[in-house]
Amino acid sequence: MALDDHIIHRWQSSRILLLGGSAGSFKLLYRIVKLLPAKCSKTVIIIIHRKKNFFSEIEKLFAENSRMCLREISDKEPIAINTIYVAPANYHTLVEKQGFFSLDVSEAVWFSKPSIDVTFESVAEIYKDQVTAILFSGANQDGASGLLKLRQSGALTIAQNPVEAEMTEMPQSAIDMHAAEYVLSTTDIFKLLETPPDT
Repeated sequence: MALDDHIIHRWQSSRILLLGGSAGSFKLLYRIVKLLPAKCSKTVIIIIHRKKNFFSEIEKLFAENSRMCLREISDKEPIAINTIYVAPANYHTLVEKQGFFSLDVSEAVWFSKPSIDVTFESVAEIYKDQVTAILFSGANQDGASGLLKLRQSGALTIAQNPVEAEMTEMPQSAIDMHAAEYVLSTTDIFKLLETPPDT
């Protein structure tokens, strides 16, 4: 499926960009962090499966190459625009309708904490059609049901084309559940995210 004006308009009108991935997604997320402009008028939330001590590596590499403010999420932290937030290890990240994050210590979902599903479902309840959500490479089904809830709430939902994914199960699960409204190549995903918000 190719990029078109309808997809671009919905991306431009979004307030929240959700990016979920696991094995095989790090390099893609790194490229996105590099390409997003400092003033994209959006809040970016990244949920990536990782080990507890991995954030220092993400923080250093991402922060050195990001034009946006980038930070690990803290409990009760207000949600700001023009900021990239990375979900911390060993917690589930949720958003509250009062406009802040909360961290949850409940059981892992799909053997993962943070769980992409938990964050996606939480964002769907609050922001509904103001969201663009993209699910990338991963070795389990985490994110698929959350992406479905987002789609049902009116969000723009996108899966990376599994043919291009290093690990196909995560995007393919979303496609099989009809959670991904669009299946885009990585090239088209980057082109979409590079589109200025006011064109």
